[in-house]
Amino acid sequence: MATPEFIRTLRADAGQQLLWLPGVSAIVFDDDGRVLLGRRSDNGRWAVIGGIPDPGEQPAECAVREVYEETAVRCVPERVVLVQALDPVTYPNGDTCQYMDITLRCRAVGGEARVNDDESLEVAWLDVDALPDLHEFSLSRIKQALVDGPTWFEPSTER
Repeated sequence: MATPEFIRTLRADAGQQLLWLPGVSAIVFDDDGRVLLGRRSDNGRWAVIGGIPDPGEQPAECAVREVYEETAVRCVPERVVLVQALDPVTYPNGDTCQYMDITLRCRAVGGEARVNDDESLEVAWLDVDALPDLHEFSLSRIKQALVDGPTWFEPSTER
């Protein structure tokens, strides 16, 4: 994912220390029940569409924007699927982030799926019964989006 300008500005002062950031994942289904995925240009793996909200941007607006920017598909958010604090990530340049991911189930309402920016190598509608080898992050979110209602995890007792 491309680094938003506001994060580059924060990094100028914060250096590589841990930044706590919002993240939004969009699980987009078409009328045939297929899920929209992109094969990421940074690691070559298939993944759900997502990104970082701009300052002041609502999670649903972020989902719509990210899906369109990355795939040229128009979508409508239907419901919250999952809210989860993720483990910290250290990027190859040494920057460290931890995301509070908000996953939204979305319905496609227009556009033709295609690579629409430099973040994806491929974009495709895939049958949920024949998904490629996905990271657990994407797979678990797709599975949760297929069931009714949001999912909440029990707090860890290890803290």
